[in-house]
Amino acid sequence: MADSMVQLTREQGQVLVRLARRTLEARLGATPPGAEQEALTSALQEELLRENRGTFVCLKSGGELRGCIGSLVGDAPLAEGVRRNAVNAAFQDHRFLPLGAGELGRVRIEVSVLTPPQPLAFADGADLIAKLRPHVDGVIIRKGLAGATFLPQVWEQLPQADSFLAHLCRKAGLPPDTWRYPGLEVMTYQVQAFSEEEGGD
Repeated sequence: MADSMVQLTREQGQVLVRLARRTLEARLGATPPGAEQEALTSALQEELLRENRGTFVCLKSGGELRGCIGSLVGDAPLAEGVRRNAVNAAFQDHRFLPLGAGELGRVRIEVSVLTPPQPLAFADGADLIAKLRPHVDGVIIRKGLAGATFLPQVWEQLPQADSFLAHLCRKAGLPPDTWRYPGLEVMTYQVQAFSEEEGGD
């Protein structure tokens, strides 16, 4: 995370992960015990968890992506953003069918808290490659009306910067070699990622 952003503790991150799960449970008709709900509500009153930050919520099942939606900029307090993105990842990610109640117990939830995106200046494709930090930087690309982002976690599947950028261009609906040519806007950000153990908490 950038030095200008106060980092969340592991405990605060796990509060956000529990919030995402409880939000999905409630949406699917489950009601958590009252004491647990009260404890979660109390934990969410911490000042840091009420700051406006960009967040992503990703769902995985059997190690495979099952939904991932987020906000690149802090347009809502952390708790509100996590609730909204958890619901959208489960039910509005058009790459997947809506999550069913029977699946939730097999889903692993990951919450990412983002730093504000910063423009990345570069001279050409080779310079862009040199300036990216694998496993550290999330990357946003834009050209005209096209745009897309990969979280830093995507470097785990695409550790080579040229392949990472080619796949990101495809995600944006651009030719895979667009990153080699002028006219591409690039921004980077960092994340703190918090996740459950496989199969829930």
